[in-house]
Amino acid sequence: MPTSLSSRAGAATAAALLALASLWAVGPTDPASADTAAPSARVMENLGRGVVAVRSSSTQVLVSWRLLGLDPEGIGFNVYRSTAGGAYTRLNAGVLTGGTNYTDATADLTRSNSYRVTPVVGGQEQTPSSAFTLTANHATEPVVRVPLRSGGPVKFAWVGDLDGDGAYDYVIDRQTSPQTLEAYRGDGTFLWQVNLGPNSQNQDNIEPGSSTVDVGNWDGVTVYDFDSDGDAEVALKIADGVTFGDGTTWTHADDSRQWMAVLDGRTGALSRYSSIPTTYLSDGPLAARLGVAYLDGTTPSLVAFMKNRQDGGAFNLMIGAWKYDGASLDRQWTWQRGSQDAPDGHNTRAIDVNGDGTDEIAEIGFVLNGDGTLRYSMGPKGIVHGDRFHIADMDPSRPGLEGYGVQQDNPSGLLEYYYDASTGALIWQHYGGPADVGRGMAADIDSRYPGMEVWSFSGLYNARTDALTEPDTAKRPWPQLGLWWDGDLTAELLNDGKIEKWDPLNPTSTGSVPRLVSTWNYGAVDASQGINPLFVGDILGDWREEAMYTDSTYDELIIFTTNRPTTTRLYTLAHNPAYRNAMTFKGYMQSHQVDYFLGSGMSTPPRPHITYAP
Repeated sequence: MPTSLSSRAGAATAAALLALASLWAVGPTDPASADTAAPSARVMENLGRGVVAVRSSSTQVLVSWRLLGLDPEGIGFNVYRSTAGGAYTRLNAGVLTGGTNYTDATADLTRSNSYRVTPVVGGQEQTPSSAFTLTANHATEPVVRVPLRSGGPVKFAWVGDLDGDGAYDYVIDRQTSPQTLEAYRGDGTFLWQVNLGPNSQNQDNIEPGSSTVDVGNWDGVTVYDFDSDGDAEVALKIADGVTFGDGTTWTHADDSRQWMAVLDGRTGALSRYSSIPTTYLSDGPLAARLGVAYLDGTTPSLVAFMKNRQDGGAFNLMIGAWKYDGASLDRQWTWQRGSQDAPDGHNTRAIDVNGDGTDEIAEIGFVLNGDGTLRYSMGPKGIVHGDRFHIADMDPSRPGLEGYGVQQDNPSGLLEYYYDASTGALIWQHYGGPADVGRGMAADIDSRYPGMEVWSFSGLYNARTDALTEPDTAKRPWPQLGLWWDGDLTAELLNDGKIEKWDPLNPTSTGSVPRLVSTWNYGAVDASQGINPLFVGDILGDWREEAMYTDSTYDELIIFTTNRPTTTRLYTLAHNPAYRNAMTFKGYMQSHQVDYFLGSGMSTPPRPHITYAP
């Protein structure tokens, strides 16, 4: 297909166009595989245009903005610039209907320049977007810098619209003792701090304290608009001694007792709480991974994957779901593994695996339905524990979604496997002797072969055909993270601070993949596991992804955003249901996946079945 996808655009004032947009809302992408009729549209964030500008050369500025999920067909955009606070002047000669980015080569870069975009629908300009200001004599760098208060090391960041203005704000951890959480507006304005108290001082990555967050594969925090009112909340597990953003402290005599809490995103004050079941309390507090799933297909639920360890070394596993409606936080269900053969790993994904419009909760070896019942387990098929797995439309010629996972010391010698995400049916497996396969990736990085490639350390395979795309297995790239960055439809790679582009026509060894960006050249330092950013996701500009780091003194967020123009036009990935869910989960950091095939030869993606929060 051509690089420029067909137009899917809309106005900045989304509310005025919702009635028109709803006429084009679509249901499941794979109706033939749906178990039931699609539910009502899911309520998602009412995002603004996310305008961002970076100085891409000594004379040029790249301006980029969002195409929204419900933007109507035929929309265009005009780009305006204000220099040193002067009147806004239109830059483009004709209405822009291609990629949602524009290169400004006429700015006086010795002065400050503010950029905004105005949607054009039916020949009429709509309300202008919020503006982004590039400071005078700004550095030439693909970076947005956000100031932070001084503090300790940061492992993770979360995004959400805490104040309801249509722009993402940030919540970060501080890996101090005790630990803290801090919230900032998108411009770096400090909002609040939560002190996680004495029960966050035990930071063991297997048996952490009852209020400890962000150790090992555990987070215990997530950010989302759970009650769909337009303002995001912060969800976290709490225990005795946690002090909230308004200064109040949670107290309870038993340090092992835990609750799920929802905090006001603007203030950090406790809004509502719900007891975490005490089923396994005799074995100590539960560590948790938190995230979001639309279990009814319409409104979000808080999902928690929780474990603790028995004295003999075995682990208890419980998964729970909670619903917050603004008035109460109610537990919907819990699932306990018990003696069931249901292999878990270090990541959780929430995605509609069967195309019925509602989300399932996926682990590396099993999937739960939205009501908390077991959909399937691959344990009886020989799958055991592993570190990483992916679910995506890896083979667009095949109905539905596929999964790819890796194994840790499988007694059968199984290294990696590819399967039907709806049923768990194995499609192919690779064996080679018991080994700890610590990384696994799925992305389209070779346009010569249809669909995605998958790889760990045994070579780069085309998922659809189970064939090596590069015969020399030493020339496969490192299987860390993917990142859409340069504007073509194949993925780039993010590996230990390097944005890389693997070239299938000139493959190189793992350590010498051509490099587009070295993050340390801009003052960024790695965080999680010494190799990862704080966050990866589409949070600014067009559909390309951002990677977030801090500087070495932890008083600045360094957000890498692309400086490369593209003619490819896609709605923001943050309005894709699978992708936005993935932005809420941590664990061992993995790439986010959309629920359609995004890669070389792709079709125009279906319109997301969503509506906007107020």
